[in-house]
Amino acid sequence: MTAKLTEAARGIFIIAATPFTDEGALDLQSVDTLTDFYLGCGVHGFTLLGMMGEAHKLTAEESLLVVNRVIGRARDRQVIVGVSHAGLENVRRLSHEVMVAGASGVMVAPPAGLKGDDGVYNYYAQVFKALGPDIPVVYQDYPQATGVYLAPSVFERLVDDFKQLVMLKHEDAPGLAKLTRAREGEKKPGRRRVSILVGNGGLYLPQEMRRGADGAMTGFAWPEMLVQVFELFAAGKTEEAEDLFDIYLPLVRHEQQPAVGLALRKEVLFRRGAIRSPRQRAPGSSLTATDRVELDGLIQRLERRLAAAGRGAKIAAE
Repeated sequence: MTAKLTEAARGIFIIAATPFTDEGALDLQSVDTLTDFYLGCGVHGFTLLGMMGEAHKLTAEESLLVVNRVIGRARDRQVIVGVSHAGLENVRRLSHEVMVAGASGVMVAPPAGLKGDDGVYNYYAQVFKALGPDIPVVYQDYPQATGVYLAPSVFERLVDDFKQLVMLKHEDAPGLAKLTRAREGEKKPGRRRVSILVGNGGLYLPQEMRRGADGAMTGFAWPEMLVQVFELFAAGKTEEAEDLFDIYLPLVRHEQQPAVGLALRKEVLFRRGAIRSPRQRAPGSSLTATDRVELDGLIQRLERRLAAAGRGAKIAAE
């Protein structure tokens, strides 16, 4: 069993896709090959049952099957599990089940429609009370999906009052100023510094790293790029990190298209041999023939630019 998540967490925590067969059944064999693929890309941890993982389409039994399967194969990598649900009892039950299975922590997003700063604070106070002090929690801040805005002052109150809050999954956009505010706020005497991992497909990763992010938690289908950019930043090679990121930027941007982004990611994972089918469980989006030709062209451009990049190509091959 890996250690529990702490405020010191850093690196790339890949948000894992959930593989299905062409008929829509859970594909556990592809869960294994996808886990191995992510490990081969050098990820520092996993996040399961996130929005990209189609968690809302899984039964409770399937959710635990996926969690147990990945934890059993993830070696020494920490595994965070998304447990968000409209019902607090469901959050509590799943959190305890995945921690027993060996998860390092859980991630909770606010329920859609939550109103006001006090509403956000009071909801998470209930979550922390229900889970108890021993389960590390990640606050998933994704207002584009939930419609719930987390004010920096509210996050600071939560950090001060609840020690089990160890990480912010920062996905607000535009959010660079908010990230800076969070890092400035933690300089107050006595305040903890918590881990901040960013999302949005890695679209703003270099700027976020410069502003104090500890890494990323996202699902870009070339995870090795995220890992290499993080490691270059950690080594102080910020310009090299930006140059490498720039090579992949057209595909980072392409994957961020609303509605079709997951279909693109699964298609790439399928083409890279990580999963046996790019199928999403219904209801889900699919690619047209034109979409696939377009993706072909972008991948070919990526391969040409990596080959021509010298140092960048070497980094990409490591």
